[in-house]
Amino acid sequence: MCAHVLVAEDDEMQAELIRRSLLSEGHTATVVHDGSAALDAARRLRPDLVVLDLMLPVIDGFGVCRVLRRDDDIPVLMLTARSAEDDVLLGLELGADDYMTKPYSPRELMARIRTVLRRSGRAAGRREDPVVRAAGIAVDPERHEVRCDGAAVECTPAEFEILLAMVAEPERVFSRRQLLECTRGTDRASTERAVDVHIMNLRRKTEADPRSPARLLTVFGVGYKLSGGRG
Repeated sequence: MCAHVLVAEDDEMQAELIRRSLLSEGHTATVVHDGSAALDAARRLRPDLVVLDLMLPVIDGFGVCRVLRRDDDIPVLMLTARSAEDDVLLGLELGADDYMTKPYSPRELMARIRTVLRRSGRAAGRREDPVVRAAGIAVDPERHEVRCDGAAVECTPAEFEILLAMVAEPERVFSRRQLLECTRGTDRASTERAVDVHIMNLRRKTEADPRSPARLLTVFGVGYKLSGGRG
C-alpha cells in the first residue's frame, strides 16, 4: 500500500524523521511546518493522509483538522506532546482518525499509518512501487540501489540517504544541516562541511559535467536542490 502523506510538523527534526520513515515504507511525503501551509498543501495535493501536529504555528492542529473535516474526508492522524484527556477527546470529536502522543516509536507510527490507510481505502489500488524517481534518477530504498539515466550508480550509505531525500522532493531546497540529518544513521561523525563533499561526489556520479551541474544545484546562501522534476 503506497500513499502520499502530508506531514504537518513544526519541529524540523521530527518532520525529517517521519519523512524518512515514510519513504522507507514506500510512501511519498510532503512536509510543511505551519497550519496555513498544511491547509494549502492539502487542497493542492489531496494527499491520502495527513500526519498533523497539534502545536503548529499560524493555525494550530485543531483548526487545521476542523477545516479539513469541513472541506474534505482526508484521514488525519494527530501527533502532540499534550496527552490531556480533553485534548484527545477534542481531536477525536473534530474527526481525527487516530491520535498519538510524543514521544512515540517511528515503527508504531508507521503501523498506525498503515491501519488508517487500510481502513480508509484512500490508497487502495495504488501500485506498490517503493522506487522514487526524479530528474532521471531512480532510488530504490528497499534494494538500496540507485540508477541515473538507467545506469547503475554506486553510492556510499551517506550519499544514498542524501540522494533519497532529494529525489523524493525535487525542487525542494535543503540546507546543509537538513542533509546532514539524513546521514545521521550512517555517518555520525560527519559535519555540515562533509555534506559539500557528498554533493561533489554525487555530481561526479550523476552529472554529465560535474563542474556545471544540471541536476544537483547549489542555492547560494541556503544549500542544495535537485532540479528536473519527477520521472
